[in-house]
Amino acid sequence: MIREFEIDDLSDIMKIWLESNTKAHDFIDESYWKENYELVKSMMPNATIFVYEENEKISGFAGMTDDYIAGIFVDNNKQSKGIGKALLEYIKGRYNNLALKVYKDNERAVKFYLRESFVIQEEKIDENTRKVEYLMNWEI
Repeated sequence: MIREFEIDDLSDIMKIWLESNTKAHDFIDESYWKENYELVKSMMPNATIFVYEENEKISGFAGMTDDYIAGIFVDNNKQSKGIGKALLEYIKGRYNNLALKVYKDNERAVKFYLRESFVIQEEKIDENTRKVEYLMNWEI
């Protein structure tokens, strides 16, 4: 089931945020994610967040700011089971245009978004990590 974020979800989604970022971005030092943890946690209640829940346990979530996907995050033990795709389909049903950024070296995510009809619009260097990222767009 996909539902809107509730403040009681914060600790669960932050655990998923940290663990999935660390795993997906092994080309970025783990300290980067840990150093940004509190900042991201403070921003979460102001974002639009959709939570994927199974048996009253959160397995993933997607964070939005307007039509920008800040990220789709899935519990490391639940990946490749359709949760990310379900979250993306849910979002696509609510927006006509979507944008996101993804690191070029996160090949799994790049392939996922390309498969889901996103198009690479731009390639640039992320100022915080000094890694190449793609700006990708999708529209109906």
